[in-house]
Amino acid sequence: MQMQDIRQIAKQHGLKTSRQNKVALVRQIQSAEGNFDCFATAVNGICDQQNCLWQEDCFAAAKKRLN
Repeated sequence: MQMQDIRQIAKQHGLKTSRQNKVALVRQIQSAEGNFDCFATAVNGICDQQNCLWQEDCFAAAKKRLN
């Protein structure tokens, strides 16, 4: 998902979006929605949150964080 789209979702939740990287912003959105703030932590490619909007981006971001 593009940062512009993520910022729009964050604003819908009343979150400030300036100077936030993708990982921090998605985690804030997850918390605001009452979900686990676990974005980019699935370093082994396994996640039990089957209906997560961020899952595809999460796996890619987790892989980048390892390198």
